[in-house]
Amino acid sequence: MAIYELRTYDVVVGKMSQVVELYKTEGWPALAKHPNRLVGYFTGDIGALNQVVHLWKFEDDADRREFWAGVFADPDFMAFAAKLRPLLQAQQNKLLMRAPWGPHP
Repeated sequence: MAIYELRTYDVVVGKMSQVVELYKTEGWPALAKHPNRLVGYFTGDIGALNQVVHLWKFEDDADRREFWAGVFADPDFMAFAAKLRPLLQAQQNKLLMRAPWGPHP
C-alpha cells in the first residue's frame, strides 16, 4: 500500500523569495534527476505565509528509504541543501496512509 510523506519547511521571515529562487535554479533540477515520487510543492497564501510544503508518494517504506538515500547521495542536491538550510527555521515530516475512501493522488 502506498505511503505519503508530507514535508513542511518553515522559512525565515523575509527569505521566501530566496528559497523560491534556490528551488527553481538548483533544488528542482537536482531532484528531477531522481525517480518521480513528487505529488506537488505548495507555498502558503493565507495563514502559513512562510512555509514550503511538499507531498511525496511512495510504494512503501523501502521505496521511500531508497529514494531519499539516492537523493542524499547526489552532490548537486547536497550543495542545494547546504544553501537552503540557513533559510529554514524548522522542518516537519509526517508519514501518512491513504484513507480507505475518497480520491487519492
